[in-house]
Amino acid sequence: MTDRLGILVRRLRAQAGLTQEQMAERSGVSVRTIRRLETGKASDHRLGTVNLLADALELGVEDRRQLAAVLAPANPSPIPLQGKANGDSGRHFEPEPEPEPEPVSEVDRMLAGAAAELAREVGRRWQKEEEQRRVHDPFPLPVRWTRAPARLTDHAENIQRLPPGVRPEPMEAAGDLRSVAEAYRGIPSGRLVILGRAGSGKSIMAIRLVLDLLGGSGPYRSRRVPVIFGIGAWDATAVALRDWLVDLLLRDYPHLARRTPAGSTLAAALVDAGLVLPVLDGFDEIAEGLRQEALEALNATSLPLVLTSRAGEYAEAVSAARAPLVWAAGIELAGLAPDDLAAYLSRTARPAAQDGRAPGGGGSEGGEGSEGGEALWDLVLEVLRSGKDPAGGRLAEVLSTPLMIALARTMYSEAPGRDPAELLDAGRFPTASSLEDHLLAGFVPTVYRPRVAERAATGDPDRDRRQDRRDRDRRRTWEPDRARHWLGHLAHHLVRLDRDRHDLAWWQIGESLPRSTRVLTVALVSALCVAVSDWAVVLLVVPITPGEALVQGAVVGPVGGLAFGCFYAVMAAFGGGSFAPSQVRLRLRGRAGGGIGRRPVRTFTDRFAAVVPGGFVMGIGCACAFALQRALYEGRSLTDPALVEPLLINMLVLGLIFSSAAGLVFGLLAALETPLDVGSAATPAGLLSANRATVYRQVLVIVPVLTLAIALGGGLVVRLLAGVLGPLSWKLPEGLVVGAVGGLGGGLSYALCFTAWGQWLIFSRLLLPLTGKLPWKPEDFLDDAYRRGVLRRSGAVYQFRHVRLQHHLGHTYRRRQGNYTPATFPVPPRPADGSSTTTHGP
Repeated sequence: MTDRLGILVRRLRAQAGLTQEQMAERSGVSVRTIRRLETGKASDHRLGTVNLLADALELGVEDRRQLAAVLAPANPSPIPLQGKANGDSGRHFEPEPEPEPEPVSEVDRMLAGAAAELAREVGRRWQKEEEQRRVHDPFPLPVRWTRAPARLTDHAENIQRLPPGVRPEPMEAAGDLRSVAEAYRGIPSGRLVILGRAGSGKSIMAIRLVLDLLGGSGPYRSRRVPVIFGIGAWDATAVALRDWLVDLLLRDYPHLARRTPAGSTLAAALVDAGLVLPVLDGFDEIAEGLRQEALEALNATSLPLVLTSRAGEYAEAVSAARAPLVWAAGIELAGLAPDDLAAYLSRTARPAAQDGRAPGGGGSEGGEGSEGGEALWDLVLEVLRSGKDPAGGRLAEVLSTPLMIALARTMYSEAPGRDPAELLDAGRFPTASSLEDHLLAGFVPTVYRPRVAERAATGDPDRDRRQDRRDRDRRRTWEPDRARHWLGHLAHHLVRLDRDRHDLAWWQIGESLPRSTRVLTVALVSALCVAVSDWAVVLLVVPITPGEALVQGAVVGPVGGLAFGCFYAVMAAFGGGSFAPSQVRLRLRGRAGGGIGRRPVRTFTDRFAAVVPGGFVMGIGCACAFALQRALYEGRSLTDPALVEPLLINMLVLGLIFSSAAGLVFGLLAALETPLDVGSAATPAGLLSANRATVYRQVLVIVPVLTLAIALGGGLVVRLLAGVLGPLSWKLPEGLVVGAVGGLGGGLSYALCFTAWGQWLIFSRLLLPLTGKLPWKPEDFLDDAYRRGVLRRSGAVYQFRHVRLQHHLGHTYRRRQGNYTPATFPVPPRPADGSSTTTHGP
């Protein structure tokens, strides 16, 4: 029976023109199970499995009878094989799914567990983000879609992956937010392009698609884990798609840094195994000159994916590449109608928000609260419905996208004392663009308007008073004009060489400072760290006067700072001045490193090679400090041969001592590393906190270990070089003093100047607030901006709510800088329907 069933299934699959992989995608049955069934290796067959395969092949009654006869020859009835036959218009039958076979290898088990964990975390994050964006308050806007123009999609035969001569099945022609996941499941290629105007709801639809795919069950549950990637930062000419996906997975889900037995990270293994469905959001945000290369790179792979883009930018890329996204179906989002606005806006105007009145004010009572919302928007909605007033036509055009509706809701429904009838003033707003600019310009002042916060009583009067005082201080500090200025600086920071970035990463905010300022700051901070370390060590263990110790620290500190500053300047010149946050943490107790699974020798050599140059520079600085100190004490000239020759020898010897010690210490740190927890990078604040803890622990390890490595390793290096360079002296007590100064000063300088958290501390929390470009607690400001709806979260980074808001704030900030020449942005072409695509504020 097993051989007959396998032969029959293989013949029916061939008739349908499907591969095993395509049938697995349609049915929800694993490729492994299909292969075992067709080759006769499976002995027991569940009716549910055969039902799924029959539905995937869209078998008729006769073919189902043949399958039933093979399964049960004594009762050749098609009844057990329930489902949807050809021509049946009923809903797809959902039988009990067959559980996936248990993974047999260690790699299979790791990938299955990692995929399940990733799916839970993706669903949790985007569910929270959807709630934060208030998609369901008061109800989701009825975003509708229709089939995209044929010139922007592939042939139906290619989308359905059909063999020659087979007629394609008709595909979904229209739908809404609730049906996009169902439409995607009906695409055999697994490729979909979502097009729409700026602010039309593409990102919201991508989020809903991800949540619906994750929330399915049985054959409706995706085998791949859908993950949203902001594609705007991808440079296809520099990074391959696979590598870019892996890098972003590691950034936003650092627990995937664990290694498989094969040596690759879980992130790479999941991508390579096809267990990740990339949802690439914002193709239009890729730099204009790179879109063609990006589309060609996507066409070079058969990876199932979802791509969102503005229609105009995507059409240009299709024209340049002379092909759309291959095998991809396409849908285009439609604008909202005046009737949609009437149902939505009237319910967003809660009575308490109108004109400062309490619920029921102005004559309303009890359950008549909804009438207040209708009254607020009554005149506007009446004009929009009539369609006769040109001003109403312009406003209807503007309010046809969810973005502009959300801005109008914030400004008028949720802020007291504002009348939306002013939007119909043709004198103030003669064009649709001027209306859009008005809504964009008023958004930040509205959400930062002063308001009285409710007290969250704790039962402790003193604690309540302290909390009230902190709340008042925060409201007084974050005034609308100052908040707009700070947000404008952040938006301007995202523009580089006339190219837009959209990920607002806390570890990159300091890059908005000039390079010279950053180099000088690193030199000063390092000098202070080394000087303080020298004073502390010398005063505690060396029998010299405080005056001598002060002079020694004043010499050693600046020289060490100059060395570190030069090293940082070289790194910055070659693009290495920015440090990404660590994706691991140190475990000082218990079993460490077990989850990483790295090759220890390779890891050690990589770390050793990375820090050797810095250690050598540190040793050179130490030698120069000794020479300068000797010159001051003995009254010698720095060009005296009696100083120059020992200086050159000490530079070599101390450079080798410090570099080998630093390489050894940082190489051994890998033994204590373990990947971050799954929730550590769920938010930017979480990743910042995790990196701060990691740096603290690194310092606790580096300082004592580097001290001993310098003291003990120095004696070994001196013995090895004594035969070449002549008599050298390195006594253990002196070595311990040098090692302590180097370990403490070097460890602190590394923590503050050469880690992501350290640069955040000295640049973003110190320098930028000193210059007025950020508040003194930028992390609180960013989190507050997120809660107010100005920013959104995408894993470990923030993004502005919409790229148009980012452009508006950045443009306004640059216009207010008297000595600044405004940057230029590529302005997208105007859609054929004449809708506005303005990307700048006034």
